[in-house]
Amino acid sequence: MDLDTWLIYLLAAIGLSLSPGPNGLLALTHGALHGRRKALYTIFGGAFGFIAVVAFSMLGIGALLKASLVWLTVMKWVGGAYLVWLGIQVWRSPPIGIEVRGPAEPRAGWSLFQQGALSALTNPKALLFFTAFLPQFIDPARSLFVQFIIMAGTFAVLEIATEVFIANMAHRINPWLRRVGRRFNQACGGVFMAIGVALPLRS
Repeated sequence: MDLDTWLIYLLAAIGLSLSPGPNGLLALTHGALHGRRKALYTIFGGAFGFIAVVAFSMLGIGALLKASLVWLTVMKWVGGAYLVWLGIQVWRSPPIGIEVRGPAEPRAGWSLFQQGALSALTNPKALLFFTAFLPQFIDPARSLFVQFIIMAGTFAVLEIATEVFIANMAHRINPWLRRVGRRFNQACGGVFMAIGVALPLRS
C-alpha cells in the first residue's frame, strides 16, 4: 500500500472510529457502569471482532479479484453508493446517550470481552460497511494479505484508542453527546458521504 493511499485510509478510518455505532455506545456504557479498567475487556473484544469482520470482507474482495478486476471497479462504485446512503442515515440519526441508574452488578472480564466481540461480529452493517469501504483502497497489484494486515491493524489501533478515550471520559462525554449529538452525527454522516462520492473517482 502506497503511503498516500494509507494516509487517505487513515483519515477515513478516523472518521469511522469517531462515528456513532454499537461498539462505541457499548464502550460508553461499560465505562460508565463498570469503570475504565473493566471497559478495556469490552474494547479489546470489539477490536477482535472488527479484525474478523475485516478478514471476512477481504476474503470476499479476494474472490472478486480472482474472478475479474472489473468486479473490483464495480464494487468500488456500488460501495461508494452504499457509503453515501449510510452517511445520510447517520446524518438523520438521533443523538446517542445512556441513562446511568445506580451501580451495575460486577461482571467478569471474559463476559465483557465476549459482548464487545459479539457486538462487532453480529452487526450486519459492519460487514456491509467494510465490504463497501475496503475496495476503495485495494491495490490489486499488491499482496492482499499485506494490505489486510495494514488496514485491519490501522483500524484496530484507532478503534481501541477512540473507545479507551470514550470509556475514560464516559461521565463527561455522555452529557455532551446529548447536547450536541445531532450535530456530531451530521459531521460523521458528512464524512461518510464525502468518502462515498470522492474515493471511487480516484481509480
